[in-house]
Amino acid sequence: MNRALLTGDEAVARGAWEAGCRFAAAYPGTPSTEILESLATYPDVYCEWSVNEKVALEAAIGASLAGARSLAVMKHVGLNVAADPLFSAAYIGVRGGLVIVTADDPGMHSSQNEQDNRFYGLMAKIPVLCPADSQEAKDFIKAAYIISEQFDIPVLLRLTTRIAHSASVVGLEDRTETAPPNYEKQLQKTVLLPAFARLRHRELVLRLDRLQAFTEKTPLNRIEWGNPELGIVCDGVAYQYAREVFPDASFLKLGMVYPFPAELVRQFAGRVRQLAVIEEVDPFIELQVRALGLTVTGKDTLPRTGELTPAIIRAAFGQQSSEHKAEIDLPNRPPALCPGCPHLGLFYALQRQNIIIGGDIGCYTLGALSPHNALDTCIDMGASITFAHGVDKVLANQDPRSRIAVIGDSTFFHSGITGLLNVVYNQSNVITIIADNRTTGMTGHQDHPGTGRTLMGKETVAIDLEQFCRACGINEVVRVDPYLIKETRNTIRRLLNIKKPAVIISQRSCALISARPGAPKKVDAETCSGCRSCLALGCPALSFEKEKAFIISTACIGCGMCAEICPKGAIL
Repeated sequence: MNRALLTGDEAVARGAWEAGCRFAAAYPGTPSTEILESLATYPDVYCEWSVNEKVALEAAIGASLAGARSLAVMKHVGLNVAADPLFSAAYIGVRGGLVIVTADDPGMHSSQNEQDNRFYGLMAKIPVLCPADSQEAKDFIKAAYIISEQFDIPVLLRLTTRIAHSASVVGLEDRTETAPPNYEKQLQKTVLLPAFARLRHRELVLRLDRLQAFTEKTPLNRIEWGNPELGIVCDGVAYQYAREVFPDASFLKLGMVYPFPAELVRQFAGRVRQLAVIEEVDPFIELQVRALGLTVTGKDTLPRTGELTPAIIRAAFGQQSSEHKAEIDLPNRPPALCPGCPHLGLFYALQRQNIIIGGDIGCYTLGALSPHNALDTCIDMGASITFAHGVDKVLANQDPRSRIAVIGDSTFFHSGITGLLNVVYNQSNVITIIADNRTTGMTGHQDHPGTGRTLMGKETVAIDLEQFCRACGINEVVRVDPYLIKETRNTIRRLLNIKKPAVIISQRSCALISARPGAPKKVDAETCSGCRSCLALGCPALSFEKEKAFIISTACIGCGMCAEICPKGAIL
């Protein structure tokens, strides 16, 4: 067997390909993005960036019901967006196997929360598999397709950041071709009218009963006997940490955490002196162990937030850590937008305005930090516009501050469109600024409906944002170049006075993918007065030395925004 060093994301892609997957859809989001980017390199699988996770799952449901093994991929908060079809998919079931990958982000490395999506399996009544390394990520997705088709149900595969982005050796196998798609109309199965849905709900409960018997016997759950003084129940990456801390203990490693293998847990608990559950974030396993009436140590000892590490587990169980901590005392460095980022010009133009600004999910969320302080909120994808709408309706004329929403182009296509329609329909005085950097910047420059390219590299229709916003009913739509800061600021000020819905498209390509606009700028030290006005731009290429502005030439891309705002003309 050939072997390769793969990340968990790459292993999921490999497993889907080996399993004969024919259709895959996703919306990019850390830590899941690389799954589709990897799968798109394999033959015989159609892959797409869908406009959001709900669309991705619904498309995968369609492909499954047409008889193809299908995959829908998203980060953990993306499953919130896809929750509506998720619950219906459990009722409807599958024809070709349907696997949904959710990549959770304990520790919130790149997320607005650290929800535990194992609970979605319990709520939606679908099986949940949790791999502990890349080999299992590949093996489990192949097992998930078999379970999906055997029990006529979608399967949730839950990764976490450490599994998704860590690499380990994986055995490679050939692709198993599956039967070609063959759609058959199944009215009572796929049309969730109440009369049919009630029947499908009862059928789902019966399928869960069969899955309960399966989870008690499946090798996805296994006991590793060691010293019976301590028995540990765990899943995912927590299994790796626990094995390192307690190499001699007995383990019940759960690969299938829902339906919960209650009898297997009882058998294990009955043969160990002390029972513990080690898992990240929420007590999903622990709650079900306690529901069996068993005495267990878990979140009474371990933290309920953030990632686990062997050191944290050792400390929780009263062991002295053997890990060496480097004695360093580095200053905190807040995250910053890139040198030459077009959002810098936009946020500079928004400074010192009398406005309330709804923010959104993307690189531009950093505009909330100093020196811009240009955002009031970051809630979820698309919430900038709806937040501003709600504020406007409540405050009306009681507060003189104008209401603005700042949203990226990819996020606007994801879920900002409905918010803009709501502004038009319900008539609020919200100015929506679409920070259009021609890509999905935060997750690594994926294409979206505005770029004119698909995930598989084909040329396609590029949606024109200006025409689109006008079609939504916005009459006042203007484009600005955020590198032209004064012009951008004047446009914003003009629109702040019109008191009706408007859209500003702040359009300039991401600095990391566009051609360098000019030679690095320099500071004329004789002319520089040391006023520090340029630092308000927040460009990482700008600093101060000997009470004078200084430009790091290796970082500067020559965009010229700092030269425009220098009151002395000292930047050349």
